[in-house]
Amino acid sequence: MRPTMMRIIGRTFYWLVRNFTSVFSRVYFRASYEGLENMPVTGAFILAPVHRSNIDFALTSVLTKRRLRYMGKESLWKVKWFGEIITAMGAFPVARGTTDRESMRRTVEILGEGDGLVLFPEGTRTSGPVGSLFEGAAFVASRARVPIVPVGIGGTDRALGKGKKVPRPVKVRVVVGPPLSAPPLPEGRRHPSRTSVHELTRTLQGELQRLLDQAELRPGNPELSGTRVNEAQPPDVS
Repeated sequence: MRPTMMRIIGRTFYWLVRNFTSVFSRVYFRASYEGLENMPVTGAFILAPVHRSNIDFALTSVLTKRRLRYMGKESLWKVKWFGEIITAMGAFPVARGTTDRESMRRTVEILGEGDGLVLFPEGTRTSGPVGSLFEGAAFVASRARVPIVPVGIGGTDRALGKGKKVPRPVKVRVVVGPPLSAPPLPEGRRHPSRTSVHELTRTLQGELQRLLDQAELRPGNPELSGTRVNEAQPPDVS
């Protein structure tokens, strides 16, 4: 199949999935989406949500009418036609075992195309308070000179937790926070300083905790704000 046709099919499928998720989540999960005015209308950006469930991926697509880009493990591209479709939908492959430097270079290239890129700074599904974050989101934002948009997602761990296959009709709340600007690069340098990456990561951690607390507030749930903030230092990575 010709590349042009694959792009049309992929983008059409993306919008079908995005619109289905928008309707289904509001009906089945009684989902609410707040802070949408904080989503950039133009230009590249990093969308950085908390990660508590596999359905978080789908919910992020509802936050903007713009197509978002996602990382995917390289094995998904083994079947050529499927790989072409998910590429057209916005996914791009990252090989397991590649160095962090190579992965970061690829994400910077994607952002150079002007799209929004979804990166989960916790790295994997977790539970409880927001702990130490990987510094990739802060490094890429600083290198590419794009903002980070933090997102709190509440209820998805109860809707579809680890090991579960059928989602439960649990109330879900998604809260988008104000964008965090990338710090200025040191004069005469192309790369951000380690200190600035640490600081941006800590700021992102605090914002994610605040938004998660806000998203988790629901009838019958005790107020969480101020009780779950994790002061752990982000890891020191080169």
